[in-house]
Amino acid sequence: MRKLDAIQLFGTQSRLAAALGLGRSAVSQWPDQLPQRHADQVLGAALRLGLLTASDSKGEFAMQKVRKAVFPVAGMGTRFLPATKASPKEMMSVVDKPLIQYAVEEALEAGITEMVFITGRNKRSIEDHFDKAYELENELAARGKRKLLDILQSIIPKSVSCIYIRQPEALGLGHAVLCAEPVVGDEPFAVILADDLIDGNGTSEMKRMVEVFGDTHCSVLGVEEVPPEDTGSYGIVEVQEGGNNRLKISNIIEKPKPDEAPSNLAVVGRYILTPRVFHHLQNVQPGKGGEIQLTDGIFALMQEQHVLAHTLKGTRYDCGSKLGYLKATMAYGLKHEEVGPEFSAYLKEFCGKVV
Repeated sequence: MRKLDAIQLFGTQSRLAAALGLGRSAVSQWPDQLPQRHADQVLGAALRLGLLTASDSKGEFAMQKVRKAVFPVAGMGTRFLPATKASPKEMMSVVDKPLIQYAVEEALEAGITEMVFITGRNKRSIEDHFDKAYELENELAARGKRKLLDILQSIIPKSVSCIYIRQPEALGLGHAVLCAEPVVGDEPFAVILADDLIDGNGTSEMKRMVEVFGDTHCSVLGVEEVPPEDTGSYGIVEVQEGGNNRLKISNIIEKPKPDEAPSNLAVVGRYILTPRVFHHLQNVQPGKGGEIQLTDGIFALMQEQHVLAHTLKGTRYDCGSKLGYLKATMAYGLKHEEVGPEFSAYLKEFCGKVV
């Protein structure tokens, strides 16, 4: 897209700058041929204001799609010690799948084809899980165990790329996301935290968020209400009506005390971000322990671009906590096609004994 096309779309340079939340001088410094991130910003604003329709954005004014997902998996999982001493918490199984596989499947259902894992020491089993297991596959084939072989080979489609980047130090979620910049480049991308297992009730939650992004081309954060006393464990957002039944985030605070929280809407492990966030993550001041907070990068991004809140439609299980992990295991066990009926009968019997 040319800068002249963008100005003509809005009528004047002043209107274009106002729609983007920028000063007129900032737009005047744009090059004649806009970088993709600027073009996407313009198109997103035009969609929000009704200057373009969704069909227009798929034709002459094409917008980038979300093709890449970042999975920060370098954490130590201290809340699950000793289970996580030698095995990543993301490889803990809910029934018969590790948490990281549920997260990747959610991304796959959203049409994402490039999985970027930000790993650390003792995370090699994640790479092995998504790699081809020649010996095991040959053994299953030789024994005629076709069903198990199909399960193994369907863990990830051959058309999907898996990229692994080592985070040298545990310097916070913002730093982990920043480590993905060389691979993500100048594209919008998803961030998925495997700790938050979301049962979308038949639809991938990330797919819902990708659809919001496709309509608006704004960064989107997954949120849900939490008890007021729990705000100190989350990034908390303040929202206002943004038109077209969208919630625009007007403020975001990392782990506020209950009496300082602007609301009880918490950001819960699902993000779609524009690449401009990398610039801000490079410039935010490290906090406690030298950590770079993703919340701070998003707050800075909000000063330039709209950031929307997507209220989760599915059911979230906080598998970073023991209780949440147990709840997820029970819920997924009950609906598992192989063991669900028998497990349900067992639970009824067990609950009868407890009472």
